[in-house]
Amino acid sequence: MVLPLFFVMKRKRFHFLYTKFNLFNAALILLLISFILAPLITDENPDFQKNIGMTRLLPPFSSVKALHLNHKKSEPQSDVNEFVQQKEKVVKNSFTEAFIFIDSLIISEKIFYYQKGLAKEIDKNDILFINEKPFITSRFFILGTDEFGRDIFSRLVYGARISLLVGLGSVIISLIIGLSFGYLSGYLGGLFDIIFSRITDMFLAFPIIFLVVLILALFGNSILSVIIVLGFSGWMSLFKIVKGEVISIKQKDYFISARLLGLSKSQLLLKEVLPVIFVPVIVNIVFQFGNVILAESALSYLGLGTGINFPSWGAMIESGQEYLSHAWWMIFFPGLMLIITLLTANNLGRELNKIYNPRL
Repeated sequence: MVLPLFFVMKRKRFHFLYTKFNLFNAALILLLISFILAPLITDENPDFQKNIGMTRLLPPFSSVKALHLNHKKSEPQSDVNEFVQQKEKVVKNSFTEAFIFIDSLIISEKIFYYQKGLAKEIDKNDILFINEKPFITSRFFILGTDEFGRDIFSRLVYGARISLLVGLGSVIISLIIGLSFGYLSGYLGGLFDIIFSRITDMFLAFPIIFLVVLILALFGNSILSVIIVLGFSGWMSLFKIVKGEVISIKQKDYFISARLLGLSKSQLLLKEVLPVIFVPVIVNIVFQFGNVILAESALSYLGLGTGINFPSWGAMIESGQEYLSHAWWMIFFPGLMLIITLLTANNLGRELNKIYNPRL
């Protein structure tokens, strides 16, 4: 109750409340929710596999029956076992023996279950009974499954986490490098300007994809290495913006007065430069964020992304192209999510530029 009243009372300070709610705003909200509350959106492990013959390449809105099994606990209860059980309720395992997927179940003198037309016998003591009936539930796959029977919806949700994490980490590195080099080059000039400008020209002239592939080949593909590589390969445009703005600002009277008062270089940057260049820097970072997400998906498509331990939209598109003729959903949904994310980032950059740039 307090939070809505706070936004109503302070609504003039939140310019985004006056913007028209559209598809891109909804997509932005959903992406943020997926990043923060992924385990609440889906309780399925994105790498969960079970009875692949039953679950592989299921189309969207498919469901499979799950026969729950009766597993007796052979280990004594302890604090460690209790902790593991509580952990598995939140973080699901990628495989479990608690149930099997079936087509149907026949109970007579013997009990048989069918999987893709094949009959298999099962002991009655192995089945979990509730009210003297076998406990059978249904597992629903809203967006279908991939070639390993993994739920595509869960992989999309957790893939959003990976994409946003890589994008956020990379733009922070680009911000630190571009802001530092641009400020030093614009403020000090001379030799520093020549050195930093030549380094920037070298990065712009050299095909960055070769540098990315070389570094990932040497140090391996992981989330940290991808973040560092993409961060070090995207600071050049920010450097040029900061350098140009600093060269213009240092001729202003208020900047000269602040320098004559004895403010240090760091104080000049924080108090006199950053408030002026805040808008162009933020807009550039937002556009850079979309470029980094696209670059991460491209690297994952080439097998040089975050590795096989994490779901990635690019890796999903790469695996789906082999089944495009009869499993279109494997490539359609991750491709659609990637397109929507890129359009959302670009739209956010344009909106911020319109709202906060006084020149417009």
